[in-house]
Amino acid sequence: MVTDDSKVLLHRFNWQRLWTISPGKCITSICWSPDGKIVALGTEDGFVLLHDVENGKMLRSIKSHDVAIICLNWAEDEPLSRTDKEDLLSYEDRTTRFFPPAPVMPRIGGLNSGDTGLADENEEAIQAFSSASCQRFNILCTGDKDGCICFSIFGIFPIGKININKVPIHVQSSGKRTSYRLQDVSISKVSLSRNLHQLVLLCSGKLINTDNLSLSNDLSVGVHCLHLDTSIFSNRKNELHQVSQQASSIQDLVEVVRASISMMSKQWSNAMNLFHEKFSALPSLLTAHGMESSSEDEFMSLLFGTHTSPALHQFLVSSLGEAGLKRIAKTIESAGRELRIVVSEHLQPAVEIISFRLAELRGLARWRSRFQNIGLDEKLMDGVTERVGMLVVQVERFSRVAATVLYLFQNFLSWVLKCVKILLSEPTDQVPSTNSELVVIFLKFLLDKDPIKQLLETDQIFEWDIDTAKHVEHLVVFGGFTDTKFLERSLAKQFSELEESLKEAFLMPFTTVSSQIHCQGLLPLYPVTSSDALSSTSTPASIAFYKDKDSQHNASSYSSTDYICFKIPDGSLNLRNFVAVIKDFCNSCSTSNTPSLSGFLLHIPVEYECVDLSLYKDNQVVLLLSGKSSSENAGRSWMVMLQTENLSFSQFSRTFPANYYNLQELEALELQLDTDYGKVRSVPHPL
Repeated sequence: MVTDDSKVLLHRFNWQRLWTISPGKCITSICWSPDGKIVALGTEDGFVLLHDVENGKMLRSIKSHDVAIICLNWAEDEPLSRTDKEDLLSYEDRTTRFFPPAPVMPRIGGLNSGDTGLADENEEAIQAFSSASCQRFNILCTGDKDGCICFSIFGIFPIGKININKVPIHVQSSGKRTSYRLQDVSISKVSLSRNLHQLVLLCSGKLINTDNLSLSNDLSVGVHCLHLDTSIFSNRKNELHQVSQQASSIQDLVEVVRASISMMSKQWSNAMNLFHEKFSALPSLLTAHGMESSSEDEFMSLLFGTHTSPALHQFLVSSLGEAGLKRIAKTIESAGRELRIVVSEHLQPAVEIISFRLAELRGLARWRSRFQNIGLDEKLMDGVTERVGMLVVQVERFSRVAATVLYLFQNFLSWVLKCVKILLSEPTDQVPSTNSELVVIFLKFLLDKDPIKQLLETDQIFEWDIDTAKHVEHLVVFGGFTDTKFLERSLAKQFSELEESLKEAFLMPFTTVSSQIHCQGLLPLYPVTSSDALSSTSTPASIAFYKDKDSQHNASSYSSTDYICFKIPDGSLNLRNFVAVIKDFCNSCSTSNTPSLSGFLLHIPVEYECVDLSLYKDNQVVLLLSGKSSSENAGRSWMVMLQTENLSFSQFSRTFPANYYNLQELEALELQLDTDYGKVRSVPHPL
């Protein structure tokens, strides 16, 4: 349940509360995952939050929409809809054969790796979620108040988006085809069939005849039912499963790489801030003593046995001191150790697995007959594969540069510490022995520069001599690649370019699939005023697909029937206290000869009000009735469960454009709470 202040509560059937969470956002919709292990929450600002049912912890935060998400529907591929041929084409993820479990977000020294969309405090749940979600193909559908519907495979990989305001609607009536479109749409309900072949949605909006705009009037503003053809999900589910399984894992690992680079940058920046804070006192002392030499000159003089200036002596003995040097050395050593951990346990394994998974996708892209139809582009995959290869080289380069820098730091600080100890013991110009070449290298290249920081920044450009550039170019071309300038980029810049390439490569399937979702049918339900159009999204309604009995034992010919149940607002269609149930809307859109659309109207007793309803399993309609305050039954509530097979469905027509709404043609049935044709239970709470 979601409370008015957007707290989410999970209970068992006996009302034992398991947990309560406060996501910090206004929750506007909620649904279960098909396996019941995840709760999906839609928020007012367009986010989808996925929470673990066991403990309530957030697994993912995904920005799917720009406005409030009004409805969610999470559908899983029905086992009966799979054929023997599809089983033969099933795909094995080979990554686990060659790699250990994927790395998780780095967490070192209490630093936060940043906002990645993954809940890094719940790593075990994320791993279980990622592996479990790839077992059965499923799609999360989300609809918002501006008329957009998004589709995400496994709830995490976006694969399509349509804007109902821009979808052309073609209606065949009396041998004539008429084109319509909806304006100012707000989605209230979506439901994807069990075979993923069709989607039924309820929405409010103004229906416009694009062939003759003068025919549009106030009656065209209402609640409408649309049938969308989503057969691309059904016909290409194996291909989509394979691509999304690899792509969603790649996206997870990209977040690990991002967090690793961010973590290393923060860790090294903290260490270098301390180093520069301590050593920044020397230039000030040189100026105070009227000296024009630099810090490098002073240390070079000390290294090669000349005199120790008063400014350098004061800096080493008083300003820096033995304790200060030890603190710097310890901080640099700790930062270096943590850099090595992040690289070896997080960054490098993540990049290597990304490289392998992209190579798998590159191989699939070359199977054009299967994967070109879903937008897996071979050229784009070639480009992104090369970029991740260069990122592998950049990680190796960073490791070597970091090891060299840390070694030079250690040697320099050790030599300075020996100098301080000698100066503290007795005033002397004696200089301790050391590897002078390493100290010179540090003073010339590292005292005022920071190669590790440069590699972790995106705006750094590295220059190379002509001979090195030509040698690198020959090696790159010899390896069959085209990127001869990669050494000029930093590690962070290379990662940024990989992200852009991935975005472009994965956008192609998203665009391709979106373009193959079409409107197959339209059914206007009831009119509303323009001011009531938005409030109609909260009117009780439910959509469900029930398996046909004649396909129960035939796995190769799966079929289902759609049911639509909704409360008709009082006064609309001159009806009061009515609930409508309609079935076979999708079938009526596909059959032009015999109208199969049927339904009935259910009149609720005047002393009660229907506050909620739902289509339940086994072709059941569940109504929640509350006694009106002015009646003698005030405070009494009832839950009524009706079997649709016991009710009389009558056929009705869909005639355009003479009459938009034809629900009055349906037979009206009176709901009797004291009869035997349904189960009636008293609810001991006022609603």
